[in-house]
Amino acid sequence: MKYVVVINDHSFEIEIDSDGQIEVNGEARDVDFLNLGGSLFSIITETKSLEAVIDDDEGKIAVMMDGRLIETQVLDERAVLLAQRRGGFGMRSGEVHAPMPGLIVAVTVEKGQAVAQGETLVILESMKMQNELQSPIAGIVQSIYVSADQTVNKNDLLIEIHANADDA
Repeated sequence: MKYVVVINDHSFEIEIDSDGQIEVNGEARDVDFLNLGGSLFSIITETKSLEAVIDDDEGKIAVMMDGRLIETQVLDERAVLLAQRRGGFGMRSGEVHAPMPGLIVAVTVEKGQAVAQGETLVILESMKMQNELQSPIAGIVQSIYVSADQTVNKNDLLIEIHANADDA
């Protein structure tokens, strides 16, 4: 089965054959996944052994690994064709939501501040790990809904970024 994974506006073609062999953009990869329970996974590659929290929420997949949050979109072959016919994979939202329940350790930006895509906005502690939540787009911080030492639930809206006029 073929999939397209979109991460930070970059797409990767993933093919998984019936034997579980994986190719990324046509290059064979040695990867082993093991579900450790719930959304916690062990991932072993040729050079690394990692633990990751993987959460699928209505087609948006959030991967928390090494203290970093990676938000992805995974499309099968049919969904890719539909997206291409619509002119692309869609506009990225400037909303930053909590990928899991936790404690806000720090908010590193202020309302009105210009931020770059990928810039750290909030540090969220969950499952004894500190995770940097980054801006999905370049723009201006419009609203901040949380502060340090506040607990949040999964999917709570934390920050809103409005895209720069020249990026829209």
